[in-house]
Amino acid sequence: MRFDGTGDYIATEDLMVAVNAAIALERPLLVKGEPGTGKTELARQIAAGLGLPMLEWNIKSTTKAQQGLYEYDAVSRLRDSQLGAARVQDVANYIRKGKLWQAFTAEGRVVLLIDEIDKADIEFPNDLLQELDKMEFHVYETDETVRAVNRPIVIITSNNEKDLPDAFLRRCFFHYIRFPDAETLARIVEVHYPGIKPALLEAALEQFFEIRETPGLRKKPSTSEVLDWLKLLLAEDLSPKDLQRDGKNALPKLHGALLKNEQDVHLFERLAFMARGRS
Repeated sequence: MRFDGTGDYIATEDLMVAVNAAIALERPLLVKGEPGTGKTELARQIAAGLGLPMLEWNIKSTTKAQQGLYEYDAVSRLRDSQLGAARVQDVANYIRKGKLWQAFTAEGRVVLLIDEIDKADIEFPNDLLQELDKMEFHVYETDETVRAVNRPIVIITSNNEKDLPDAFLRRCFFHYIRFPDAETLARIVEVHYPGIKPALLEAALEQFFEIRETPGLRKKPSTSEVLDWLKLLLAEDLSPKDLQRDGKNALPKLHGALLKNEQDVHLFERLAFMARGRS
C-alpha cells in the first residue's frame, strides 16, 4: 500500500515519503503547516489515492478524548427507565460509538483524520496515547475491549497553536508542509484552473509572493486564499495589466481574498501614502 499522490492534489516528494513512512511504521502521521496549506485535504487525498473510506474527527476547544472512543448516554437510560422501556435492560443501547471505535471495527482499513488536534485542551493528546499506540480500548459499561480489526491509517493535523506533549510526539511520524515555491504553486493552480493564461498566472503569483514577503504583514495569505483570489480574477476577466499597482494604490485588486484583517489593509494603505510622499 503506497501513496503516490493523486491527480487532484500536488504532493511533493518529501510529503509522499512521509505518508508512506507512517504507513510502513503503522504510526500516526502528524502534519503541521500554515493554515490553508492543504493538511486536511491531504487526508482526503490519501484515502482517495489508496481507495479507502475516510472517517473525519474535527476537534474543537471543547472536544474530549473520550468522545473519540465512545459516550455513555446515562440521561437517556434514566429517562427510559422511568418510562419502563424494555431497551433499558441492555446498556449497549446507550453507548454512542466515537470515530476511533468506528475506525477500529470497520470492515476494512480506513483513513482516520484527527483534524486540528491543537485546538483541544493540552491533555487531549495524552489521553489518546494508549489507544493510538495499542489500537485498543476498554468499554467499562459493557466490560468489553474494542481492538482494531484493521489498523487504520491515522492522519493528525495541527496549526501549531500550542505545543504537543513529547510523549505524544514520540508516537507519531512528523512532517511539516512548507509553503510551496512558485513552481509548485503554479502546478497547484493548474490542477484547480486548467488552461489559465500563463501571463495572468505569472503576474498574479509574482504579486502574491510580493504580498507574502511584505515586512510587517500580520497574516500571510495561504494557498487556499490565492486560489480564491485567482477564481475572482478569472470571474472578473482581469488581465495582467489590470493587476499592476502604483504608488497611489498599493492594495492588490480584490484584496479581500488575500488580506484578512484591517491591520494588513492599513499596512498597504500606509505604503501607498509613503510612496506618494516620495513622488
